[in-house]
This record gives sequence, C-alpha cells and structure tokens, in this order.
Amino acid sequence: MKMTREDVRNIAIIAHVDHGKTTLVDQLLKQSGVFRTNQVVEERVMDSNDIEKERGITILSKNTAVSYNGVKINIIDTPGHADFGGEVERVLKMVNGVVLVVDAFEGAMPQTKFVLKKALELNLPVIVCINKIDRPEARPREVIDEVLELFIDLDANEEQLECPFVFASAKSGVAILELGDTPQNMQPLFETIIDYIPAPEGDAEAGTQVLISTIDYNEYVGRIGVGKVDNGVIKVNQDVVIVNAHEPEKSRKVKINKLYEYEGLKKVEVQEATVGSIVAISGISDIHIGDTICSPENPVAIPFQKISEPTIAMHFLVNDSPLAGQEGKFVTSRHLRERLFRELNTDVSLRVEETETTESYKVSGRGELHLSVLIENMRREGFEFAVSKAEVLYKQDENGHKLEPMERAYIDIPEEFAGSVIEKLSSRKGELLGMSTANGGYTRLEFSIPARGLIGYRGEFMTDTKGNGIINTSFDGYAPFKGEIQYRKQGSLIAYESGEAITYGLYNAQERGTLFIGAGEKVYSGMVIGQNGKTEDVEVNVCKRKQLSNTRSSGSDDALRLSPPRVLSLEQSLEFIDTDELLEVTPKSLRIRKKILDPTLRKRANRK
Repeated sequence: MKMTREDVRNIAIIAHVDHGKTTLVDQLLKQSGVFRTNQVVEERVMDSNDIEKERGITILSKNTAVSYNGVKINIIDTPGHADFGGEVERVLKMVNGVVLVVDAFEGAMPQTKFVLKKALELNLPVIVCINKIDRPEARPREVIDEVLELFIDLDANEEQLECPFVFASAKSGVAILELGDTPQNMQPLFETIIDYIPAPEGDAEAGTQVLISTIDYNEYVGRIGVGKVDNGVIKVNQDVVIVNAHEPEKSRKVKINKLYEYEGLKKVEVQEATVGSIVAISGISDIHIGDTICSPENPVAIPFQKISEPTIAMHFLVNDSPLAGQEGKFVTSRHLRERLFRELNTDVSLRVEETETTESYKVSGRGELHLSVLIENMRREGFEFAVSKAEVLYKQDENGHKLEPMERAYIDIPEEFAGSVIEKLSSRKGELLGMSTANGGYTRLEFSIPARGLIGYRGEFMTDTKGNGIINTSFDGYAPFKGEIQYRKQGSLIAYESGEAITYGLYNAQERGTLFIGAGEKVYSGMVIGQNGKTEDVEVNVCKRKQLSNTRSSGSDDALRLSPPRVLSLEQSLEFIDTDELLEVTPKSLRIRKKILDPTLRKRANRK
C-alpha cells in the first residue's frame, strides 16, 4: 500500500553559476539550528574542496539536511556550470521538487534555462527564489516576467506556471513573500517548501528499491552510494541484489554493511531507513551510478538518465622533459595511471583510456573547465606530468560523414565590443543566431559554434571585452563537421639551448614578441618561452651572455630594461598551447614545450 512521509521533504537547489545557491544553503543550515549559536561557520560551507572555495563555484553536488518544525528537509546543492551538468540531471531523480534560484539583477541566464528544463521534464514542482534583492541595481519585478517567459518557452503546464515566488537575500539571511514586506528571517522560504513541495510517496510493504544517484568516495571506506529509498525498507546486514536498467545482465548479491542518513553537514549511522529517506550506503566495492539496490525476491531496476557523453579529450603523459622529476612527488606512469583511475570513483562524466604506450592516457570530459579542475587537483597533490592540447571527440553518422559536438554560446557584452566578438567567433565557424539588448547597456548575442571553436577562446574574449564580457555555453548536440579552424595567429618563441635565462639574452628576445619567463629561470632546448609577434615559430638564445673584453665592460649591462613577463595561469596555458606542443605541469611550475625537443628532428617533422 502507498504511504506518504509527511515528516520528510526532498529538494534540490538549482541555478545558474553565481546566483547564490550555496550561500542560500548556508542560511538554511544556520537558521534551522544545525550550528551552535557561538560556532564559527565559514562562508559557503558546502563548497568543501579548495578549488570550489577559490573559484567560488560548486563542482560536485552535495547533500545536507535541516529540520524545521519537525519536518526533515533533505537539500541537495547542485553545480551551475554546464561542464558539470551531468551531476544535475541525476540528482533530480532523488527529489520531489526544486528551488530555482535567480539573481534579481542578472535574471534568467542560459544555465537557469538548462537546469529548469531538466526539472520540468521530470515534472517536478518548482519554487522560484529571486535572490540578491538587496543589490542596488536589483529589478525583481522584471525578473519575475523573465522567469515566467522562460517557463512558457519550455512548455511548462498550467500547474507549473502557478509556481510560488519567494524574494530573498541569502547574504543577509532573509526571505519575504511579497515585495515590500519587512524581511526578518528565512521562515517564509521554509514554509513555502513545506507547503508546496509534495512529501515523498512509496510502498513501505513492498520489496526494497533504492536508486543510486551519486557516488561519494572516502579513503577509509571506499565508494559510498547515495540515493533515495523509493519503496520498502533498507536495513543494515540485509542481503540485497544490485541491478541496472542500462545493463540487463547485471545482477550481484551483496550485503548492506553500513547505512547513513544526513543531518546538517554530517552523516549519521542508522540501522534502517524507509520510503522517502535519502541514504548513503558504504561497503559495496563497485557500486555505480544508476544501480538499483533491491530485495532478492523481486529485483526490479529503476530507469534513470544515461550519463551525458564526454565531448572533449586530452592526453595525460609522463613528463619526459630535461627538468623532469625535480619538483613533483609522483612522477611515474604507475602513479599517473593509479590517480586517473581513482578519479573515476567519483567523477562519472570522465573517461580514462589506455593508449598504445604505457606513458600516455587519453582522458575525456565534459569541457575545458572539467579537465582543468582535475589537472589543478593533481598538481596540488604533488603530481608531475604533461598534457596535450584539448581536442574534441568526433562521431560518424550512418553514411560515414564526420560529426562534431556543437555548443550554444550566450554572450553579454557592452555594445562597443560586439563587432570584434562577432568577427572573432565567425572566424571560428560560429553562426550568429540572435542579437538583442539586455539590461544596463549590454548586448546579448547567441551563437551556434563548434565546441573546438571555443577551445582557447575565453582568454582572448576577456582581453577583447576588457574584462566586461560574460560568456556561457551549453551543449547543443552533434552536427556535420564545419571545416578547419586556425586557432593561433602567432607563433612561439622557442629556447635554443638549455641553461639559465640571462638578462642580455632575454633583452634581445623580447624585441621579437611577448616573453613568458624572467631572468634566472631554468630553460631547456625546445621549451616555449614566449609568443612571437609573427605567425612562424622562432628559436632564440636566452642563455647568451655578453662577450667581455677591454672595451666592453660588464658594468654597462645595467642599462638593459626588461618588460615584465606575461605569466600564464593554468587555463591560459591550456588555451595557448598548439597541437604540436605540450604543457608540463608540476606542483611549482607550468612550462610550455614542443612535443619534439630536438630542433633538427622538429624541422624534419614539420616538412612532412
């Protein structure tokens, strides 16, 4: 018989990047008494890893739970970036409704559309929370219309259009139901969640069914499956069977070792859980997303969203440069292989494939951000390796034609930069679909562009718009190959010999272009030390000293002035490298180099 758990609500918080999801969750945690009154709580407490904190983005979805008037609200904080869209799709399977957070100034953005579309497809009720109403340029009334227009664009039904609106300032920790009310606390949002989001339903008498929607990983207990109990009861020491809707032949008997539920930021051990509870299960070694845990009498798999395929790949190689092994702790191919395969435990949108040599692995992901976060994490853990330029993954249709992944790019820029952006994207095979004026004198452009056309573009975009542009992209399916794209107009300046860069040598080299290194840095033959002003690659000797003689004194060197070098970040380096180059990554340095270091062999390869 069906039962309804009135004491539980399961919600996901979805939004575009930077609209304040994670800050909102902080406030719900604080105001429900999860923390002691005098406890010092850091901001955005849900963004637990260092990169999430620094960049202010959420990468992995997180679970937490708060209690309000005797009702337990399970909250899932989801990522907003398109690269991590795979996370959002699956998480929505665990919940009975969503809170859509929209910035009161920026309004509905591309990613708002992406996550809302997923929620509406699953028929989930939506509460719209218009956040940052205390921003000086906030325009909540116009944003309401924008959001409703978005609902209509996405074919929402009557019921979904009747959604409640809540106005909030997550930073100040207040919410109101009508503009003009006096804000006090988050109570209006709590009440709306309990009134509007349906309680979970299921058959408590039936056999156990738990669909695993996310995977957590812990060094001590290994993989932890997180999912919602759809039917029945799950208990510790229970014998269960694992089945999967996409793999009909899969069927494994296992035992439930430990069972947890969420309370605040902690996992609390429980003996059993019933319909509607979100649980974490540890002790099953190779549990995967999309697995259903069932009782052996009636194993029925729950269907789920297939994980989106990767669209971009790069090779991770063992570092073999002349400076290899000097700065990293983990440098061998065994270390590299182990670490990449370990990442697959938690990141389901990632693929790692072995290649012909043991020195190189092909790693595919959802986008540049997805892969650069992995590189940055490995670098901080002490790994030293090299990566190649990102390439897109092509497919073929039934007639053998080449298809490539396309992106929809939404760009907001001040009017005066529109011309140069349109010109740049057109040269990268982008097609302008629409142009409109957005608020605050901004122009909004919408492009359809091959995914490879965006590789290495963001840095250039920031320069072209003097840092005032916003670019957002979402995956837009596969289309016929659009032809070759020239990525870089300028060539590289390449070091001619190994040694230490000297001011005298650098002074002569800087007339050729922009340098990436300063005096005193170690260089080796074949290393890229700058960008040439012209299209071809040029070799320069930066280790060259001035010949001393009676007439040439060493003192007159002081007059040489060097321009400050342009130090590239990880993202900029990944954008800069060309197809015949590699990026050497160590915990302390990032060096760009040619794949073939020897100048004679390199010339021969180029002739071919």
